[in-house]
Amino acid sequence: MARSRLFPALIVAPALLLGACSGGDDSTATTVAPTTTRVAEPGAFPADPVDVTFASADGAQLQGKYYPAAANPAPLVVLYHWEMGDMEDWYEVANWLQNRGTHNQIPTFSHTPFLDGRWFPAMPAAPTYNVFIATFQGCSPHPDGCPNWTPDKWLADAQGMLQQASGMPGVDADRIITIGAGIGADAAVDACSWWNDTHPAGCDGAFTLSPGSYLGKSFGGTVAGLGDGSPVVPVWCVTDGRLQSGLCDAPGVEDNSAYRKVDVDGATPGAGLLVPEADPNPLDLLIEFLALTVPM
Repeated sequence: MARSRLFPALIVAPALLLGACSGGDDSTATTVAPTTTRVAEPGAFPADPVDVTFASADGAQLQGKYYPAAANPAPLVVLYHWEMGDMEDWYEVANWLQNRGTHNQIPTFSHTPFLDGRWFPAMPAAPTYNVFIATFQGCSPHPDGCPNWTPDKWLADAQGMLQQASGMPGVDADRIITIGAGIGADAAVDACSWWNDTHPAGCDGAFTLSPGSYLGKSFGGTVAGLGDGSPVVPVWCVTDGRLQSGLCDAPGVEDNSAYRKVDVDGATPGAGLLVPEADPNPLDLLIEFLALTVPM
């Protein structure tokens, strides 16, 4: 039976469509025709992303967005951004994971390949995920990103994001996946481990792009810890094997029997792995990972 956890949040408003919220001449939004979609079930919440204001574990106020799935309840995916940007880098990926035939209509100020969903692989028809994204303290859109290195704050943010996300309407709090790039990759494994300390088996896996023990905790040690329990929590590590050789070989990872590392060609570190030239495509790997950990 799914656990229901509702945490206080100030839900501001549904995200505005591009035509109703021009944010400046430099802003862009993806204009891709919808492709496949999961038909919304009775009781599903509207597909429009919802703005959420909530607290980090250290009390700081954070801003996030929640993308409801086409099913209620449905698994939750929490996306943690890299150090070169903020949550808007995940806007198109969030729509893709939602799998409701939508594409990002929110103006963005980043110019990165993962804001253009035309090269994304087709999502299978059945899966649909609740998706939660938020911005770490002190970070702003690419390329400015996170100019001040504050790992303690980001670790607290990662915990606050997962706590808030787990209590959003429609979330099956027993089926949670964390995903991140760069500092967000470490946030994904650290938050998953932290969550399972008090909610056993609540976090079912972590998918990481270029981790590096950036938040003050050993990536390998945390991965090993996620492999200690029953069931073992899978962790996948994806990186550019040419530029970041050994990143996914951190001491301790071998102690998790469900750990997998994948070297990608034709890409750059962190969220830079999410480019059309990447081989294998990390988004194809993510589809495989989700089917393994939270099948629908």
